[in-house]
Amino acid sequence: MAYTVHQAKTHFSRLLKEAEAGKEVIVLRGKKPVAKIVAIDEPPTSKPPFRFMGAFRDLVHADDSAFDPMTDEELVEAGFGSMLDGELAPPPASK
Repeated sequence: MAYTVHQAKTHFSRLLKEAEAGKEVIVLRGKKPVAKIVAIDEPPTSKPPFRFMGAFRDLVHADDSAFDPMTDEELVEAGFGSMLDGELAPPPASK
C-alpha cells in the first residue's frame, strides 16, 4: 500500500501494524516513492541475556591438584617460559 508523507505522519502507528503483518508499505513524496517501511525479524535487545548464577554448580569437577603451583617445566610447556627469571628448578622429589 502507498501513502503520502502527510498520511504516513498522521497514521504512522497503523502503518507500523501493516508492516508487522507483512504488508508492503511505501511512502510517497508527491508521486515519487521515497521510502519503504518493513518489519524486522527480531528487535535488538538492549541488555545482556539473563545469567543464572550458579547454573553450573556441581557440573564442573576439578581434582585438588589442579590448584597446585606449576613446575618450571609445566610453565615452559604452557608457553609461560618468559615468566621464569633464572635457571629451571629441579622437579620436586617424589614421595
